[in-house]
Amino acid sequence: MRLILRKPDRSPDTGAPEPEVLGPARVGSRTKDLTKRLRSGDIAVIDHLDIDRVAADALVAAQPAAVLNAAKSTSGRYPNAGPGILLDAGIVLVDDLGPAIMELADGAKVAIQGSRVMHDGEVVAEGDRQSPESVATSLAAAREGLSAEIEDFAENTMTYLRRERDLLLDGVGVPDVTTKIDGRHVLIVVRGYHYREDLAMLRSYIKENRPVLVGVDGGADAIIDAGWKPDMIVGDMDSVSDRALSSGAEIVVHAYRDGNAPGLDRVRALGVDPVVFPATGTSEDIAMLLADDKGAELIVAVGTHATLVEFLDKGRSGMASTFLTRLRVGGKLVDAKGVSRLYRTRISSLQMTLLSLAGVAAVLTALWSTSVGQTFFGLVGAQIDDLVSWVGSLFGG
Repeated sequence: MRLILRKPDRSPDTGAPEPEVLGPARVGSRTKDLTKRLRSGDIAVIDHLDIDRVAADALVAAQPAAVLNAAKSTSGRYPNAGPGILLDAGIVLVDDLGPAIMELADGAKVAIQGSRVMHDGEVVAEGDRQSPESVATSLAAAREGLSAEIEDFAENTMTYLRRERDLLLDGVGVPDVTTKIDGRHVLIVVRGYHYREDLAMLRSYIKENRPVLVGVDGGADAIIDAGWKPDMIVGDMDSVSDRALSSGAEIVVHAYRDGNAPGLDRVRALGVDPVVFPATGTSEDIAMLLADDKGAELIVAVGTHATLVEFLDKGRSGMASTFLTRLRVGGKLVDAKGVSRLYRTRISSLQMTLLSLAGVAAVLTALWSTSVGQTFFGLVGAQIDDLVSWVGSLFGG
């Protein structure tokens, strides 16, 4: 073993020494799969070009000490939010490390010294250690090139429209399902931005309206974690648990247009007979199209993608379908995104105490205005007088 001694790396922005980070490496080419087995203090090793918000939120929830990215965390294609989210959470981010970093053995002990990754005293890879300043510079450059991305997105949207116009306009190809949807509200849950908070804010709505609960892949687990049971699960089944698939919900497997459905064998292995829905778009899109085609009165969406940056986060070719699906569903769709921030409670403990005291005072005043209340207060006053006299006699005697 050869030990390499170096001077401490210093931040290019502040000049201060950058602390060394030690931990076991957890390697995964798919970030959403890796986050399921990450533990606090681990070092996540990923290959994720343009880390998006959903991936960053999942990483932050796992609390790794650092994230090592074989690719560029921000390529300049569009202003993605992921790197900033990681840094704001205090997670070290080193990116553009190259494919060699993915060859680390899972569980290998590594040390991050500045922008270098060390294992057994050897430099495994060297990349760019990100800082708030470097991320801000990358995002500013990415915003300048956003117009080209918008043009590409528009082109992909037209391509999708030509390919799937029968499905979008006439519902051709939508399969039959056993779940009763006609005339009911449908709540579609996607494990996207702020889905936990928004789903929690909809408790009263769910209790009062009893909508059909549809989980899109991992959204089914979100429904179960919130205390409900999904009526239907839609998706390619790559991020939903066996627990959800075995919950009794109707399963709709999203297949490619050629009929190939990667998640079909997994579902059947659990003894579940699914419905297959071949379509080009995303799973959240076919969930909306299915609900609309089967006569849903209202479609409420939680965690779905709606903004331009969110479309680009998911990949412009894949999200062209979402743009057109939202046009197709039209006025039936209510997006619950951000409802938790809109109605966040801001009443302090002192305000609650004063409000309670005011309520008690109002009740006592109302009681005093009645003959029964006056009699009651008279009896209470007499009891207090007797108690005071008895205490006085004890100390006076």
